[in-house]
Amino acid sequence: MYKAVISGFGAFLPDHQVTNADLENLVLLPDDWIVSRTGIKERRVTNDSEATSDLAYQAALEAVHHAGITPFEIDMILVATETPDHILPGVACLIQHRLGCRKVSAMDIHSTCVGFLSALQVAEQYIKSGTHKHVLVIGADTLTKLTDYTDPYTSILFGDGAGAIVLSRGEEADSKGIISTVLHSDGEDFEALFVPGGGGRYPAIEGLKAKMVMDGSKIFKAAVKSMTSGAEEVLSISGYRKGEVDWFIPHQANERIIDAVARNLSFPEEKIVKTVRYLGNSCSATIPISLHQAVKDGRIQRGDTILMTAFGAGLIWGAALIQY
Repeated sequence: MYKAVISGFGAFLPDHQVTNADLENLVLLPDDWIVSRTGIKERRVTNDSEATSDLAYQAALEAVHHAGITPFEIDMILVATETPDHILPGVACLIQHRLGCRKVSAMDIHSTCVGFLSALQVAEQYIKSGTHKHVLVIGADTLTKLTDYTDPYTSILFGDGAGAIVLSRGEEADSKGIISTVLHSDGEDFEALFVPGGGGRYPAIEGLKAKMVMDGSKIFKAAVKSMTSGAEEVLSISGYRKGEVDWFIPHQANERIIDAVARNLSFPEEKIVKTVRYLGNSCSATIPISLHQAVKDGRIQRGDTILMTAFGAGLIWGAALIQY
């Protein structure tokens, strides 16, 4: 059986930065209040002409180049997103065409903020089975297009961005690669974070906009509990101790959530990769963007062990342990 290893990575962020000061007149919340409750000072926001596939394509180009392969060598494309350019087709098909890949399998994964970890788990199975050699995995979202700016408590959280990796076939003897992944779901409380309008149940009912609705208190508690348990589970089944983990990359939803999970897991601040302060919550893109930044700035080195954990609407949660 083969091993799935990360051979390349990339990321792309919109140019436009929106600070708390820029939002203050709109949401009527001061900068210090926003920072104290979310840790967020600014976020990247797409313009009207930019869509998810544009960000995903740029991140994919960098990842493929960094992996030292050509688009023609890609065997599968997986795009984790909640904000596709269109209801159909999926973003992955657009990326396949724009990259100039062979007519390979391409699919979107609809798994909210856990989408990147879900795509990672799917890609790993194809690599391990030997049927695929290189799988392009992308997390990309433009959540600001679903943000209701009349709701001050959700509109301050979200940003746009894309991150990508190339997952490639390695030998079983290779110490690097994906060590273990776990994913879980519980749909009982789906209304704690959802978009009520725009789908098949309520496609065009007046008053039901395609905008996010969130029960912040319920989501905060569920996120801390499930991200902690997911991280503990993936460590347990892999046989790793917390002290053997070099870096912790959580989903960047809210700095208070990140800090609470880190305290539960006893991870020191210097081992945590955070991007939420300047990028906000970009849903499925937060983990690959954070990985990209930490590798590019030299914090994460080849051979480092990385713990990732995420939580999202669904409710869905999961974790992954990898050696880069």
